[in-house]
Amino acid sequence: MKINVFIVDDHFMVIEGLRALLQGAEDIDYAGHAMNAASCLAYLKKEQPDVILMDINLPDQSGIELSKYIKDNYPEIAVLAVSSFNQRSFIQDMLDNGAKGYVLKNVTQSELWQAIRAVAIGKTWVSAEVVQTLRQRQPDKPVITRREKEVLELIAKGLTNPEIAEKLFVSITTIETHRKNLLHKLNANNTASLVRQAFYFELITIEEQQ
Repeated sequence: MKINVFIVDDHFMVIEGLRALLQGAEDIDYAGHAMNAASCLAYLKKEQPDVILMDINLPDQSGIELSKYIKDNYPEIAVLAVSSFNQRSFIQDMLDNGAKGYVLKNVTQSELWQAIRAVAIGKTWVSAEVVQTLRQRQPDKPVITRREKEVLELIAKGLTNPEIAEKLFVSITTIETHRKNLLHKLNANNTASLVRQAFYFELITIEEQQ
C-alpha cells in the first residue's frame, strides 16, 4: 500500500524541497499541496491523504489549530509537523493538538521517510533535536515498573487498550489501570502528552519505536 502524502506550507520553495525528498521512496506518493489552511480543508473535502506534512506558521490559521481540526474531523489522517521552530511550546502544542510527529525543516531524506512511515501506522515520531529540546530542564525522572514500561512502549506505537491486552496476555481492565497510573506518574492528561512526556523523561527512545 502506498502512503499518500499531502504538504501544507506557505512557502513554495519548502513545498518543492519536501516534494523532492519524497522522491525515491517506493511506498510514498506525493498527493499534492496547499499553501494555506483554507486550501487544505477544501482539498480534504474531496480527498483524504494518509499523512499531512504541516507547517505551523500558515497565513490564515495556525498549523496547531488546523491540526486539531483534522484530528477531530479526519482522525484517520496523520499530521506530521515539519517546522523551523524548535521551541518547547510549539512542539508541545502541536503534539497536544493532534500531530503524530514533529521534525525540523533540516530533516534528512531518510529521516523524513522514517517519520512518514511511522506516523502512517499510528506511531509517534519526533526528531532527535526535538527530543533534546523536550528534555531540557528535566525534573526528577518518574519511576515506572517494567510492565508499565512495556505498556508505555505499546501506547507510543499506537496500539489500543484491547490490542495491548491481547499482546501482553492480560485483561483490558489491567491495561486501563496501567494507563491511568502512567498518566498520573507522568503528569499527562491524554495519550499525546503521555507519549511526549515519555520521550522527555527518556522512558522510551526513538529507536524503540522503529
